[in-house]
Amino acid sequence: MDVISTAEVLAEERFGFWREVNSKLWVPYELRCDPELESGFRARVGISEFGPVQATLITTMPHSVHRTPKLIRQADPDVFKLGCLVRGDGRITQDGRSTSFTVGDLILYDTSRPYVAEFAPDAPLSQQLLLLRFPRSLLSLPPRELPRLSAVRIPGTRGVGALSSKFLLQLARHMHELSPADTARLSTLALEVLTTALSDALDTQSTVPPHTRRRALMAQIRAFIRENLGDAQLTPDTIATAHHISLRYLHKLFQQDGHTVAGWVRERRLEQCRRDLADARLAARPIHAIAARWGFTSPAHFSQAFRGAYGLSPREFRRQHTTVHAD
Repeated sequence: MDVISTAEVLAEERFGFWREVNSKLWVPYELRCDPELESGFRARVGISEFGPVQATLITTMPHSVHRTPKLIRQADPDVFKLGCLVRGDGRITQDGRSTSFTVGDLILYDTSRPYVAEFAPDAPLSQQLLLLRFPRSLLSLPPRELPRLSAVRIPGTRGVGALSSKFLLQLARHMHELSPADTARLSTLALEVLTTALSDALDTQSTVPPHTRRRALMAQIRAFIRENLGDAQLTPDTIATAHHISLRYLHKLFQQDGHTVAGWVRERRLEQCRRDLADARLAARPIHAIAARWGFTSPAHFSQAFRGAYGLSPREFRRQHTTVHAD
């Protein structure tokens, strides 16, 4: 993930720098900020490319973004943006609609038409937004229907919106950990998740190919599993119930990808344990505590599973890693 920050810029030049960053990363904007905040303005953006989808995680002080007709005539790349608020509150205005949104909500807007996006002014240092930018042509939805979705809030608290929101919030939390290979694998899933969320908001599920709905559901299920890895009661039954599908269908979804549900959960838990065992900052933490943190209730079972996956016991792996770093 590439990072751009105002931290190294002179205080009086930061907002101008941020304005330039916005125009180069996305499209020309007019940015406005309270004069009292402008002199000490701070912002940071992390950028990852998920194939044709650009994901940016923006942490910023309050300001507003104006996409005017004049700026649209200057440059119109014909892209959509879908925002998911990670922290704070905001408002979007487009096509005569003005909508407030908060953490987990999804908002779509079209850069080819005028809009105003605002970060709430009452939390100066806590605004954070995950923004997905993608070409209009990538959406397998009826073009004539898309204007109905601009500046419409898709709640992140219920239904498909909630499942999509969980996936995007997890993406925001882990973007800094993803390698280029990871982002390549996730690119299709990210697009299919947002397509399914928008399709559901339009109530046109029939227009989305079945394989797209299936992959989007799998992305949401995997995000749910990652979020709940530490819960020892995370079972296929609880996963199926949380996603309103049958246990049989859940097993079928994973079988189509060449996995079992329990096996995929175990692999993710082992990956997290391996990461913690390799972390020098956690060297004093007992191995059984690390295993328990990620849902392993039996130290003996954990040790056996870890050796089966990595060819070393947890203790041997930790000792070998410490030795490598000591050299």
